[in-house]
Formats: sequence, structure tokens, C-alpha cells
Amino acid sequence: MVRSRVFFALLVIFVFLGAPICPAQDDNTTTKSQTVAPQGYPVVLGNQTLFTITQTVEGYLPEERASGMSERIKRIADDLSVPISAVKTFSFDIPISVISARNILLAGFSAQDAGAVGLTREELAANYAEKLRIAMEVYRKERSLRSILSGTLYTIVATVALALVLVLLQRLNRKINAAILTRLQGRIRSVQIQSFELVRADHLKAGLLGAVKFVRFFILLLVVYTYVQLVLGFFPRTRPFGNELLDYVLVPVAAIAEAVADRVPDLLFIVILVIIAKYLLKIMKFFFLEVEKETVKLSGFYPEWAKPTYKILSLLVIAFFAVVAFPFIPGSSSSAFKGISIFLGVLFSLGSQSAISNIIAGVVLTYRRAFRVGDWVKIADFTGDVLEIRLQVTTLLTVKNEEVVIPNAVILNNSVINYSARARDKGLILHTGVTIGYDAPWRKVHELLLSAAERTSGLLREPAPFVLQQSLDDFYVAYEVNAYTDNPQAMMRIYSELHENIQEAFNEGGVEILSPHYTQIRDGNKVTIPESYLPKDYVPAGLRIVQTGGAKEKDEPKESES
Repeated sequence: MVRSRVFFALLVIFVFLGAPICPAQDDNTTTKSQTVAPQGYPVVLGNQTLFTITQTVEGYLPEERASGMSERIKRIADDLSVPISAVKTFSFDIPISVISARNILLAGFSAQDAGAVGLTREELAANYAEKLRIAMEVYRKERSLRSILSGTLYTIVATVALALVLVLLQRLNRKINAAILTRLQGRIRSVQIQSFELVRADHLKAGLLGAVKFVRFFILLLVVYTYVQLVLGFFPRTRPFGNELLDYVLVPVAAIAEAVADRVPDLLFIVILVIIAKYLLKIMKFFFLEVEKETVKLSGFYPEWAKPTYKILSLLVIAFFAVVAFPFIPGSSSSAFKGISIFLGVLFSLGSQSAISNIIAGVVLTYRRAFRVGDWVKIADFTGDVLEIRLQVTTLLTVKNEEVVIPNAVILNNSVINYSARARDKGLILHTGVTIGYDAPWRKVHELLLSAAERTSGLLREPAPFVLQQSLDDFYVAYEVNAYTDNPQAMMRIYSELHENIQEAFNEGGVEILSPHYTQIRDGNKVTIPESYLPKDYVPAGLRIVQTGGAKEKDEPKESES
């Protein structure tokens, strides 16, 4: 019996009371060191802290001793074959007192441990053994089948309660939103100084709805947090996470709040800059809107310049305020922020070359006044009505109802024909040509062309239409009729009607339009004038036969019978 007790005591010394067999070697740690940890290292069972170890004894550090004790105590607590009453204390002649269960060493304490708390070794061991027995009883009870089933039942009840709360919150949110949109609709008015509107009514309404959404989100967050903490607390294995859940949320929030508090002056400066920029942009928009309406007139400044000028100046104002605010942005001086800024700058410079060229072209086109919205223009191969002029692209609507988007850089590199620019003041000249044989009197051709122009709707009577003879070719004369219009958008329809009237007038006048020209012998061939314009007794001229060579020509030609 004595030998077994001596062997047990030696075993206690080797493992010392919860530490590994091979202790960590440290040049600054002596064999009999008595270094005291500032707060100690806890010995735990589940989520219960039994006691703390603060002393380094026999070369074993307190964290090593506490870890070994916790592992062995958990092993015994999980072994239901070991009763709680088996946990006992023993003291030896050597300055060591231990806690064991069925000759299994759980923990050991020296005079140094006892002296740190002002007790004897025996009192310290007895005190910690009693705590261990109570903790084991709680540990086993919490992990029993009954405890797990009750935790599951509580979780189901909490889940149903959560669903009911969410439904009630949703209904309450709908009622509040309906009240804002109906009962408060007429009471919310814009904030304005005389005719200048500072804050619009719909912005106030949107802000109120946003505040309701924020409160709803905060309440939902609180309800979900309470639910998660309760469910985690129903089960012993997840209870520590439930107890620390608030720390998981509050620690980052506290860090953010502390950082925000440190940067409050900078944030206030940014807020003031944003407010100044916002109302400066509003004043600029109001001013250029009046310029566009021609309520305010500036010498040498055209109304169509107002909107693009406002856009350019607003971009410059935003860029200026962004540069001023940049040093005051939290984290702007950090390496990560600078790296992201450089990366975005490289992406912008590589991917925006065409966009920048289109923007520059758009600015040049705007102030060059090559065209404006509503003009009928021809750009490259596209003809249509100008729908929209932006900094990067211009949109046309063709006569076929096709919407064409043309990059401004393409427009800048091509010729632009503006049919509407002069049509507003002096009219646009529409022109078309015909080729008539030399046998037709030119005065008669002029008369017919002018008659066709007078019949055409959309052509102006003043200035009067006129005819030009463009060339005298081998087989015909090229005539061109010119007439004015103040509606260039309808030029395609006007051209079509003018061509119809030219055909009508020449057919009525008995003049053939030989275009390009005939090379056949005309005698004996039917004229090109439709039958409806010819007399009812019209007969094509017969073929003339003329004797040539040695025979003498007859005084009168003979007509063939055919």
C-alpha cells in the first residue's frame, strides 16, 4: 500500500499536476521558478471556469498546466461510468495535493499555488474539488437527452414566435407607408425661398419613407439577434457562442464608432462640402435653365449652349469638390486606398480613350453649332432628324423610323450637311433635273418645269422657283428646276411629289422626257407619252424611205404602208 502511494506521488511529480511529460525548455526558466502570471490561465469544463492557474512550478508553465488539467477533467466528465462522488483529494508528504477520480490524476497543487490565494494545499485542493463536482453535475445534466429535447422544443417555440413577429412587423410597415402616402401626402410641402425651391416635396416624402425603412431594418436586426442568441443558449455546446454573440457584433461596431469619432471633424467638413456643392449645382441648373428659356440673355451665348454648358461646369464643380474632400476621407492616406486609386486610374485610362475622344468631340460640336436638336441633317451615310445630342453620341431618326446612334468622334471626322440651318430664315433649295431632246423648245421646257414646281405642296412661291440649263450634251439638254422650302424634314415627300408633277406637266405639254436618250430611229415608233394624254385619232408617224447614192432623191418622201 505504501509503495503504491509512493509510485502515485512520483507520477504526480513527473506529469506535474496536469502538464506534459516533456516540459518546454526555456533559457530564462529555472527548475524552481515561481513566476506568477498576471491574470492566470483558466481550467474549464464546457463553458464553466473552475479555477485559474497562475504559478510556474517545476519548469511547467501555467498555461501548460491549465490545458492538461482541462483535458483530463473533460475526459472524466464525459465518462458516465465514473460517478461524481469518485472525485477526491489526496495530500502527500512531498508539498503536493491532488484531485483524482479512480486513481486518475485530474489536477495537482503545490504550496506555491496555495500561497498565491492565501490557503493551505489541503484547503485549496478541497475547495477546487468541490467546485469540480458541482461543475461535473451541471455539465452532465446539460448534455443529457432531456436537456437536448427541451432545447429543441424551445427552439421550435422561438422560431414560431419569430415568424409571428416578422409578419406583424411587415403589416405594421405597410400601414405606416400607406399613412405616409395618403394622409401625409397633402401636408408635405416643398421648402422654398420665394420661387427658388430648396427641397422638393417628393424628396421629403422619400426621406420620410427612408427613415421608416431604417427603423424597420434596425428592429428586424434586433429581433433576429435576440432569436439567434436564445437558440444558441438552449444548447450547452453552442451557449458560449450565444454569450459572445453580442461581442462579435459590438466589437466591430465599437471599432467603427471609435474610428468615426476620431474623424468627426473630417466628416463634418465633407458633409459641409457636399451641401455647398449640392446647392451650388442647383443654382447653376436654375440659371442655365433660364438661359435656355431665353428669360436670361447673354451676349454671344446661344440658348442651345445652356444645357451642355451646365453639364460641363457641373462636372468641373464635382471634380473640384472631390479633390478638396479627398484628403479628409477616412483611410485616404492608407496604402490600400492609394493602391485601389492607382488601379482604378489605370483601368480608366486604358478603357476610356474612345469615351474621352467622343466627349471632346461632343463639346466641339456643341459650341461649333453644326446642328441642334430638331435639325434635318446628313452625317456620313445617315440622313435624319436630330433627336438628342449628348457628350458622347448623337441620335438621329431617319425617314424609315430608324434610330441611329452616331459617336461624336465619327461626326467630327466626317462632313455634316445641315438642311435646317438656312431653311429657318431663307429657305432650303430643293432641285431635280431632267434631260430633254433638242427638238423641244427650251422655253416650253422651262414653262413645264416651273408649272410642276407650282403644283407641288411644300414648295414656297416666294422666292420664286427657277430653272437652270446645266449642260448641252450630244443627244439632249440637261435642265434643273430649283424651288425653296421651309420644311426640310419633308424633303423626301416633296421630291416624290415634284417628280410626279414633272411627269404630269410634260405629258400634258406633249414633250417626251428622253432620259438618258434614245438611239433608235424615231419614225415608225410610238412616243413615250402615255396613251391617256394622246389624241384619240393619234397614229404613229410612218417610216421614211430616202434614196441615196446614184439615184436621184424624189421631191417628196413616201410613207410605208405599215
